[in-house]
Amino acid sequence: MKGLVARRQRVLRVRHVQHAMAVADTARARDEADGIARHVERLRKVRGDLFANEGAATGASFAAMQELAGRLERAGRQLDGALYDARRKVEAKEGATIAANREKEIAARLKERARAELEEWRENRLAALPRYRRMQRAGRDE
Repeated sequence: MKGLVARRQRVLRVRHVQHAMAVADTARARDEADGIARHVERLRKVRGDLFANEGAATGASFAAMQELAGRLERAGRQLDGALYDARRKVEAKEGATIAANREKEIAARLKERARAELEEWRENRLAALPRYRRMQRAGRDE
């Protein structure tokens, strides 16, 4: 019985560590997604500011600005894809965190059940002890 409680305690410790690791992974994935979102926003701002300059522009400088705007647009589309992937990764990590939390709670309940069974077994043994001694005395008296 004690061994069962000890095994359940070890499982609970493992589940606790797994849950902590899942929470850390989720936080890392969120940070990564937030970083990509900031990059997307900065890129849009730079592209918007590119043509905000109201003034005479030569054909060469206008062509260079259009070239840069095209590159910024392509980079923005790539970042949008990366942001989509990062958000999907966050969702997956959150699912893993929820599953790890569920497993941890199950392990805690199993450990408590094993502890309660051990306690009940000990109480039954203690309750049976006086009856056993009475039976021994009765056997010696005959």
